[in-house]
Amino acid sequence: MGPLFSTSGAEKWLGLVVAIWVQAVCGNNYTFANYSAALKSLMDLTQLQLNNLSVAKDVGKAFGLVSGFASDCLPTSVLLVIGSLEGLIGYGAQWLVVSQRIRPLPYWQMCIFLCLGGNSTTWMNTAVLVTCMRNFPKNRGPVSGILKGYLGLSTAIFTDICTALFSSDPSTFLFILAVAPAVVCLTAAFFLHEAPPASKASEFQQETQYFNIFNVMAITLAVYLLAFDMTGSHGQLLSLVFAVVLVILLATPLGVPLYSILSKPRSDSDIEQPMKAPLLANQSNQSKTTTTITTGVELQYLERKRPTIGEDHTIVEMIQTIDFWVLFVSFLCGVGTGLCVMNNMGQMGTALGYSDVSIFISLTSIWGFFGRIASGLLSEYFIWKFGTPRPLWNAASQVILTMGYMIMAFALPGSLYIGSMLVGICYGVRLTITVPVASELFGLKYYGILYNILILNLPLGSFLFSGLLAGYLYDAEATAISGGGNTCVGAHCYCLVFVIMAVTCVLGLGLDVLLGIRTRNIYVRIHESKRSIASSAPDSSPKC
Repeated sequence: MGPLFSTSGAEKWLGLVVAIWVQAVCGNNYTFANYSAALKSLMDLTQLQLNNLSVAKDVGKAFGLVSGFASDCLPTSVLLVIGSLEGLIGYGAQWLVVSQRIRPLPYWQMCIFLCLGGNSTTWMNTAVLVTCMRNFPKNRGPVSGILKGYLGLSTAIFTDICTALFSSDPSTFLFILAVAPAVVCLTAAFFLHEAPPASKASEFQQETQYFNIFNVMAITLAVYLLAFDMTGSHGQLLSLVFAVVLVILLATPLGVPLYSILSKPRSDSDIEQPMKAPLLANQSNQSKTTTTITTGVELQYLERKRPTIGEDHTIVEMIQTIDFWVLFVSFLCGVGTGLCVMNNMGQMGTALGYSDVSIFISLTSIWGFFGRIASGLLSEYFIWKFGTPRPLWNAASQVILTMGYMIMAFALPGSLYIGSMLVGICYGVRLTITVPVASELFGLKYYGILYNILILNLPLGSFLFSGLLAGYLYDAEATAISGGGNTCVGAHCYCLVFVIMAVTCVLGLGLDVLLGIRTRNIYVRIHESKRSIASSAPDSSPKC
């Protein structure tokens, strides 16, 4: 389907807005703790069996490679439709079970439906990230921060709406997870398309200004959700008002493309000449439909020599590099342990005496947003200002994660509040920073597949840390209860789990520092390119 607006106007920005909405409703993979207790009770599961269900959910992401390959041959709209239908079926089946409209399905069938629901988000994320990274190649950090920020808020949005309007009913929660993403994705399929990226200094400056506006809108939304969570219980009328204002805040990004439509276009005489400096020297054009023009000598040279870091890599070329495996394993150390906390938050809260863990789920989501937004902005600014390697921000997140796990291991007063915030921040940083790092090291030509290879860390990390580590150690400390299943109460239930995850993060810290050192020259080149672009447009430097 063709674009609804001219590319010089609002099409690209309207596409970013619907991409934001998709991200705001596709964080359903992080909401398992909201209804895991209902599944455990209805199906009489042990903690290990329950954790393996959460692993099945994350295993769905392993099949994200299919969406990665599909992104090279299918339009964005088709990717979104496939994701919406998978989510509707996967979460719809879980809703039927939890609402007791049907009898509990066999365990293996539930694993399939959770896997299907988990895989649905890979199609949505691939469609959104690949398209937007190609539409805004000069602003990869801010784009990643904004999109991943709204993804981080997704869990809080679902949780708070369900808490405000439906008293945290797990069956209603699953119904929303099934229907809302499907509706939003089907709508986005009409508006999200690839568009030509900025080619003039004035366009680059306009992008920076608009991204700052999006960041202000996102931060306002996050503060609003945080205020709702921290003010305790609310009456029916106040809860309804909260939901209405939340919808309005989610709609405010539409103001950017509307302003773009209504603003007076520049005359041809005012338009500056196209920028000459690429983001990275020798990097291929980011659009699917264009190719790099090289001389015959250059072609012969490229045929003889493998691409260097910073150029477009095929998947085979990428996995043959040390830098890829350093990035892959360090990513596993961060997101694998973070997923363990999010998947087990319900049982962690119960072990420490909390009857309602929705506040911790929301805190993880909201502070994850702040981690995503801040890391996207700060990493971009420090690259522009000093050429600071972006992987060093991942290293900083590993330090904070280690501190958070040790605080939770010793069950200090308020440790779950502090831990959920720190885990949220650092998990958000890792997801946001790794997205542009991968594109800066290995290019955008095969980015859909590259992104989904990295996302293999989610099911792998979930299996290792949540399915095996947390599941076995919890069951070893738990006592059986009548009617099936088991339970554990006390700080000892997860103490060893947290200590092992803290040690894992120390390993990840070393790998991130190593990657920062190895890629220093790449970020010096990006720094020089950005300064060159900015010099042709006064006052266009990124603002923190």
